[in-house]
Amino acid sequence: MALASPVDYAGTITSSQRQLSSVMPRCNGLRCTIGYGNKSRAGGHLVVRAMSMDRLKLDFSNPNWKNQFQEDFDRRFSLPHLTDIIDVESRPTTFSLKSRTPLENVDGSLEESWNGYVNDDDRALLKVIKFASPTSAGAECIDPDCSWVEQWVHRAGPRKQIYFEPQCVKAGIVTCGGLCPGLNDVIRQIVLTLEKYGVKNIVGIQHGFRGFFEDHLAEVPLNRHVVQNINLAGGSFLGVSRGGASISDIVDSIQARRLDMLFVLGGNGTHAGADAIHGECRKRKLKVSIIGVPKTIDNDILLMDKTFGFDTAVEAAQRAINSAYIEAHSAFHGIGLVKLMGRSSGFITMHASLSSGQVDICLIPEVPFTLDGPNGVLRHLEHLIETKGFALMCVAEGAGQEYLQKSNATDASGNMVLSDIGVHLQQKIKSHFREINVHSDVKYIDPTYMLRAVRANASDAILCTVLGQNAVHGAFAGFSGITTGICNTHNVYLPIPEVIKTPRLVDPNSRMWHRCLTSTGQPDFC
Repeated sequence: MALASPVDYAGTITSSQRQLSSVMPRCNGLRCTIGYGNKSRAGGHLVVRAMSMDRLKLDFSNPNWKNQFQEDFDRRFSLPHLTDIIDVESRPTTFSLKSRTPLENVDGSLEESWNGYVNDDDRALLKVIKFASPTSAGAECIDPDCSWVEQWVHRAGPRKQIYFEPQCVKAGIVTCGGLCPGLNDVIRQIVLTLEKYGVKNIVGIQHGFRGFFEDHLAEVPLNRHVVQNINLAGGSFLGVSRGGASISDIVDSIQARRLDMLFVLGGNGTHAGADAIHGECRKRKLKVSIIGVPKTIDNDILLMDKTFGFDTAVEAAQRAINSAYIEAHSAFHGIGLVKLMGRSSGFITMHASLSSGQVDICLIPEVPFTLDGPNGVLRHLEHLIETKGFALMCVAEGAGQEYLQKSNATDASGNMVLSDIGVHLQQKIKSHFREINVHSDVKYIDPTYMLRAVRANASDAILCTVLGQNAVHGAFAGFSGITTGICNTHNVYLPIPEVIKTPRLVDPNSRMWHRCLTSTGQPDFC
């Protein structure tokens, strides 16, 4: 259950979920970094508060609290627009599927005859389930009575009016963070859609934000001919990297390059950087649109059904799980152990376990577990060996970190370097079965980087196509500081700050986790 406090409007979850604290950009002088907020316990719940100075105070005894909530929600989910800071006139769009080439000298008649545009007042519901009780599986409640409050967000798509002259636009694309299936698909679709509007000057920034300040990393000219077949391979055509220069230096580079649009492909950290770049552009009153495209195989970005690369990663994980199953099933007292990606969110591990149907134990960061004792993982492994002769385990990389020696090291993105739970479990299982004098044959498979280096599957390729097109539509509509994604099967635009407050986690009370437990048959390891 996610329940708001009667005092502060802050998301809460049960203590067993061990929700990570808020992830928001912190700017100190010219440099913007990503940091974690504070965690605190209150009444058996772990209260997670965003690093926001304008957090709404809600008094549920006030009969008008719903109106207050909706007003605050509408304010927070209002999309930043270029006209907020500068005077810029709109013009009829050059985008139409009624013509093979961008429209010229549009007088409005053609748009009226084609109903393919999205109205600025179109909205999609962010939440679609009306929970009757806070005790319902997966309940997400605002107040203790789980009252229904409509939460509408902006629909994505092409508008009739645009705020850039396509022939004068210079657009840039940058891919940040780690690799992810589908990066090339998104790059390709952004380029094709920009050309559909009539943009001729499109460039790629090499190796993430690093490309803005390292002189030897030149811009890569992009057009339909260059990107036509890049979706047939994995990786990033432009290259990736973590970290980067100060936000001020990046915006200086954006000005020097005369970029009008920048499409930033990345996860939570990259989106925080994109939002900081957007903020600096607004501060300087620049006519520059900064649009994010959510990329993470972990599927850990708030409010979205899924992010591109996730489906492909789950599918790629099947090869490792199937191999571990065959090894375990073929060996005498075989135990297959597979470690998958997911530093704070266990979506890949949960979905891969469900998809396989062969996994006996699924361990994810959101659900605590014990290794020893009568209710521990090791005792259940004994039971599986006794009853079926073999066992198959799947563990997320961020699970069970409390059993490992913590490292204070961080990567270039500021993420804590995790200790290897897979190796620890492998050694622990071998040691345990030796101590009880029972033969075991442990086969450990770590396919980590194999999951993200592959080409996008059909499902992700479609998602990448939609996200890439909508990113361009959002930029031409004059929005900035937004990201595009799918909420409840509908394509929407969201303000970046609202999707980076915390990582999205598996809810242990959700129906999907319950389905996973039903599939594996594992007990509660507490």
